Amino acid sequence: MKKTILALGTMLPPEMAELEAKYNLIRLWKEADPEATLQAVKQDVVAIVSAFNGMQVTRSIIEALPNLELISQYGAGVNNVDVEAAKERHIAVTSTPETPMNDTADTALGLIINTLRRFVEADVFLRIGKWNTGGFPLATSLTGKKVGIIGMGRIGQAIARRCEAFEMEVSYYGPRKKADLPQTYYASVEDLASNVDVLVCSCVGGAETHHIVNATVLKALGPKGIVVNVARGSVVNTDDLLVALSNKEIAGAGLDVYENEPSVPEALISMDNVVLLPHIGGHTHETKTGMGQLVIANIEAHFNGQPLLTPFAA
Repeated sequence: MKKTILALGTMLPPEMAELEAKYNLIRLWKEADPEATLQAVKQDVVAIVSAFNGMQVTRSIIEALPNLELISQYGAGVNNVDVEAAKERHIAVTSTPETPMNDTADTALGLIINTLRRFVEADVFLRIGKWNTGGFPLATSLTGKKVGIIGMGRIGQAIARRCEAFEMEVSYYGPRKKADLPQTYYASVEDLASNVDVLVCSCVGGAETHHIVNATVLKALGPKGIVVNVARGSVVNTDDLLVALSNKEIAGAGLDVYENEPSVPEALISMDNVVLLPHIGGHTHETKTGMGQLVIANIEAHFNGQPLLTPFAA
């Protein structure tokens, strides 16, 4: 008899089809009455497949499933999962931490390039015919610029490698100095910001990093500074960012994530010194396929009595 898995979000069609072939898959978000469906299958569900952009894995959902053993997350972070509620029930939680690493780092570098060199603005300049009336304004070179990275985990280190390949100098902030890293470490975000030209957010979300980039940090970054965020929208105080951009306290920003996705403040959209992406950091065929395969591999490892490939460490 097939084990029952509750899906609270979707992966790519091939991986969803593979899950459906191996398990009794309940796509809860597609049900006309999700609550009734949950009540009907609650005794059977032994695993949840969740997604960073899908339904929340709340305490109430976890508590409603007495035989739940595993939550397999389709995403690097688990902000949408009540990890504490899972731990209390000894329910394993997995994520896909390394899979989006390279694509997210590429996105960060792309935002750095586009904010400094103004390529997006230059594209619009040409398309609307302004080149016929004069040359495009001067931009800023990447070479020799100082980049400060908030969060020097897998993604942060991947960003650092890319920046250094462009002859940029990298330093970082994190909860602690990493002895195996050669880059300069700063013990506070404000100190980091005051010593760099570009401040990149690649840290985890959650309470500890909520609004870690705020008015004080932006002031320290200064009028020539750029903020790039490929982490979570919650790490940057949007109101403070808008004030800093409007008052030219910083030079610009490159953002892939926002506090209230998919809602983006109109004030940001109207600014020509801001590059905005619709949360596409790991949005490639390769990354999404790899994430889905890892979700399935974790599920199969669990039910085969093998160690989980990527358990989430809270």
